[in-house]
Amino acid sequence: MLNSKKQAKKVDFMQFLSGVPARDYVFQHTPYEEQVREAAALLKSADAVIIGAGAGLSTAAGLNYGGKRFTDNFGEFIEKYGSAAMTDMYSAGFYPFPSEEAKWGYWSKHTYLNRIEPEALPLYLMIYDLVNEKPHFVLTTNVDHQFWKAGFADGDIFATQGDYGEIQCAIGCHKKVYDAEEMFLEMNRARKDCEIPSDMVPRCPVCGGNMAMHLRCDQYFVEDEHWNEAAGRYAAFLQEHQKDKVVLLELGVGFNTPTIIRFPFEKLVRENDKWSLVRLNLREAVVPESFHKRAVGINEDICRSMEDIRKEAEKDVVW
Repeated sequence: MLNSKKQAKKVDFMQFLSGVPARDYVFQHTPYEEQVREAAALLKSADAVIIGAGAGLSTAAGLNYGGKRFTDNFGEFIEKYGSAAMTDMYSAGFYPFPSEEAKWGYWSKHTYLNRIEPEALPLYLMIYDLVNEKPHFVLTTNVDHQFWKAGFADGDIFATQGDYGEIQCAIGCHKKVYDAEEMFLEMNRARKDCEIPSDMVPRCPVCGGNMAMHLRCDQYFVEDEHWNEAAGRYAAFLQEHQKDKVVLLELGVGFNTPTIIRFPFEKLVRENDKWSLVRLNLREAVVPESFHKRAVGINEDICRSMEDIRKEAEKDVVW
C-alpha cells in the first residue's frame, strides 16, 4: 500500500534561507490600478519568473482552514474534543489525540478535504496560465498539491514543508517518505466516531514504530530523494537566471515563516540588480522602500489582483 521514495544527495537547505528583514518597509500609496499595470509590465518584460507561495494563496483560492468550512466538516471532532481545542484545521492538527486510531481519524479527514478531494482551483490555474510561457519555478510552503494539479511540472516545484499526501516514520528512522493517498481514502471511508479501525493504523516498515504526516513540524522531518532533487533544481534555476531579468512573484506569504520565502526574496532583489519583486498579500504587502520601481506590493484579495494583472498582461503584447 505504501510506495517509498529513495534517498538522494543531501542539499543544504540553509543556503536558501534568510533571517534578515528589511529595515525600510512601506505600504505603497500608488493607486491600485497603477500597481496592477506596474506588476503586469514587470511580468511581461521578465526573462523568468520565480513564484513564492504561502498559506495566504491557498486561503484566497478557497482552502480556508477556519470558519464555516471547518465547522461544517469537523462537527463530530468539535463535539468530541471540544471547541476550545478544535478552533480550525491548522490548530486541530496539533491536538494530543489519545490514540493512533484517533490521530489518523483526524488526519484522514483533513487530508481528504484539503489534498485529495479538491480539483485544481481556479486561482492556481490562473497563475499557471500567467507564467507557463516563460521559464518559471515554484518555491512553496503549501502542502496541498495544488501547483501539481494546476499543471506545473514536478521538476519546476520545490515544496519545502512536505505534502499532505505523504507519510513518514514519526522519528525519521530512515530517509524515505510514502505515498499515502489511497490509504487516506480507505481511512476516510472506514472512520467511525472520529477514529479509524486499529488494523488500518500505519506502522514504520523499518523500526515498527508510529508513522506521521510528512510535514515539517519537528526535527524528524524527512528530506528524501525527491525533496533533495527539488532543492537542487531550485538552486540551479537561481544560478541559471542570475544575470537575467527575473520577477519574484510572491503570493500570500506573511510573517509566520518569513525566513523561507519572504526574507530570501528580498535578499535576492538586493543582490541582483535586474531582479524585481511583486508581492501580493491581503494585509501584509509591505515592501522595502529602497527597491523603488523594482517592487510592487499590492494589499488586496489575491484572486482580484491576479485576475487584474492577468488581464493587463494580455493587452497588446503576446508573451
